[in-house]
Amino acid sequence: MNHCTGYESTLGMSRRSFLNSLGMGLGGLALSDALSPEAVAEKMLSSPHFAPKAKRVIFLFQSGGPSQIDLFDYKPLLNKKHGEELPDSVRQGQRLTGMSGNQASLPLVGSPFEFKQHGESGTWMSDLLPYTSKIADDICVIKSMYTEAINHGPGITMMQTGSQLAGRPSIGSWLSYGLGSENKDLPSFVVMNSKGATGQPLVSRLWGSGFLPGKHDGVRFRPDKNAVLYLKNPEGLSSTNRRKALDALNAIHAEQLEKTADPELETRIAQYEMAFRMQTSVPEVTDLSDETEATFEMYGKESKSPGSYAANCLMARRLAERGVKFVQLYHQGWDHHSGLPGGIRKKCAETDQASAALIKDLKQRGMLDDTLVIWGGEFGRTNYSQGPISNGNFGRDHHPRCFSIWMAGGGIKPGMSYGNTDEYGYNLLGDGTGVHVHDFHATMMHLLGVNHEQLTYKYQGRHFRLTDVHGHILNKILT
Repeated sequence: MNHCTGYESTLGMSRRSFLNSLGMGLGGLALSDALSPEAVAEKMLSSPHFAPKAKRVIFLFQSGGPSQIDLFDYKPLLNKKHGEELPDSVRQGQRLTGMSGNQASLPLVGSPFEFKQHGESGTWMSDLLPYTSKIADDICVIKSMYTEAINHGPGITMMQTGSQLAGRPSIGSWLSYGLGSENKDLPSFVVMNSKGATGQPLVSRLWGSGFLPGKHDGVRFRPDKNAVLYLKNPEGLSSTNRRKALDALNAIHAEQLEKTADPELETRIAQYEMAFRMQTSVPEVTDLSDETEATFEMYGKESKSPGSYAANCLMARRLAERGVKFVQLYHQGWDHHSGLPGGIRKKCAETDQASAALIKDLKQRGMLDDTLVIWGGEFGRTNYSQGPISNGNFGRDHHPRCFSIWMAGGGIKPGMSYGNTDEYGYNLLGDGTGVHVHDFHATMMHLLGVNHEQLTYKYQGRHFRLTDVHGHILNKILT
């Protein structure tokens, strides 16, 4: 006679089923939490922590480190001391990169470009930015950004993920995880890289979800008829049959999910469904035929060239209109270690008109008030020349201690400059206006209605967040 019938009856049960049989399913709930922390975490921010001023973000990332000294941070003293040695009292023994750290001389170099004040705000800009200067009263120029990262890989990773170390979730992934999407037919996080632009390599981890569920990865739009890879049906498969196949596959996944609570299955189901819906939504949003000639003229002639920076700016507006939460544009080529005068002139010609047009376009459509637009790179450039100054030609090395970005819309005070650097453009002034990358991230999330200290994700026993254990909100630049 078998006296262990009750015990043996559990042998054919999954661990999940067995625990569900205990305490009216409470054991199963505990297992679900342990195996799938995001199942609980996803519910923590079903709505913003407080009323947001911005509904979406467009980040115009200028990869390579634009020279603030030649664009926004006017330093006439450098022109007066052009060719003189960087004073030790200014450098203060601070770390240099290996590219200029062994130079026998660090000659100061003034900007060859003319600076003027623009708009009622009197914002200083160089003549490299004729279009951005016309929107001076719509933007806030932050001149006191700083970071610890001194090289591109850590610097870009820091700006995009809040850490110099690879593997953390990107900004867009955090926002997708915390705020979700306003459009079920489009991803909440879209990435576009300028076609043909060269420079420091851009790798997919920069828009990856790190340890967050994979469905929060950024989706890259490419400048061709297949804007998203593997979206089209295989040859010979109709949409009706694909729908039937997905339904059957989802049923299998759902059955397996019930047994294992595997979060990867949840991600896979979500991604399959999104891909199916994007078969209709992506061709619609990437078809620019309904844009007026006046719009193309505003963004510049390159806006009709798929994948150009101008076309991507226009696409960013279209995505924002359709509820995409975070649009990330990358434009490479700002790393001017040599030949800076010609190099930066070329980069500004590629980006200035379209960047300004995006602000004007959003404003005239009534979208700027709730769209946060950001322009900037991973760090700035030195006030001294990397290598010798030769016939008016020179380069500038990386400079993380102070650099400039601008922000507009979405709760940012327009027509102002924030933060100060010393007269050499080398150090922040001690006036408390320094803006660390963590402060930048905290402020951005605040504008979206998110308390940056509360949006966390538990991974390997620790609660992580975009701002790590830092970050202060820049209340002085907020409306």
